[in-house]
Amino acid sequence: MKSDFDKHGYIMVRNFLGSKELLQIKKALEDHDTITSKGFGVSDREGRECKMSLWCHPGNDVTGMLARCEKMVTTCEMLLGGEVYHYHTKLMMKNAETGGCHLWHQDYGYWYKNGCLFPDMLTAFIAIDRCNKENGCLEILRGSHKCGRIEHLMVAGQTGADMDRVNGIRDSGQCPLEMVEMEPGDTLFFHCNLLHTSGPNNSPNRRWAFLTAYNKATNDPVIVHHHPQYTPLHKVPNSAILDCTNFTDMTGKDFMDPKNDKTIVSMDEKDDSPQAKKKRSSEGS
Repeated sequence: MKSDFDKHGYIMVRNFLGSKELLQIKKALEDHDTITSKGFGVSDREGRECKMSLWCHPGNDVTGMLARCEKMVTTCEMLLGGEVYHYHTKLMMKNAETGGCHLWHQDYGYWYKNGCLFPDMLTAFIAIDRCNKENGCLEILRGSHKCGRIEHLMVAGQTGADMDRVNGIRDSGQCPLEMVEMEPGDTLFFHCNLLHTSGPNNSPNRRWAFLTAYNKATNDPVIVHHHPQYTPLHKVPNSAILDCTNFTDMTGKDFMDPKNDKTIVSMDEKDDSPQAKKKRSSEGS
């Protein structure tokens, strides 16, 4: 697994969440609005949006147990080669028939701007729903993490990679394009420099995904920003996912206000109507 991660920039773990664990996570996300109510829309270049909720610390609820459980954290530590801490988690929600796309980017294209000096970071992408080409699954350029960090610019409401460079990498044939189709519970662990994108959701089925990002403890950001500096992560046994009965207490999770992240523009900020401009002016944005 470590060899494949280093060579290709990712590993896929099928059925990373068992059926009962997945039901527990879905209960936390679907039966209560404590997480989804914190969501905000991020625009793509076509004027559509993806909605996401993002929090900085795992907390002690069911979703926090997932981010802190041994099989998640230990896998990340083995892939990155040392202690890790929770950088943030987000729920990505592409609604049926309206969900927007995500532009080609590297996660480190964002995190570099946050003062993370080394690309010693990864994301665990957990499919909550089936992810396929029709509803906007991930697309990756295999091995592209070896190309190093690419310049990123603001495009629509997102920070996207320099497309001349992306096209050159894709057209070279050395980093083949792969459609990452996943079943619920499957998990993709991918390097922060792996180029990836996702298309719009034109299907009648939603596409929800749960993404947890980890940073190596030795890579403490040199800039204080909207994600955490190094914070020791206390692992819990895998059984904690099923044993946890906390679905609503979000104490300590620290949900993000999109106005504090300079690498995205929320749909409200993107709105150029007189009413939105007046609102932004009154907020000092």
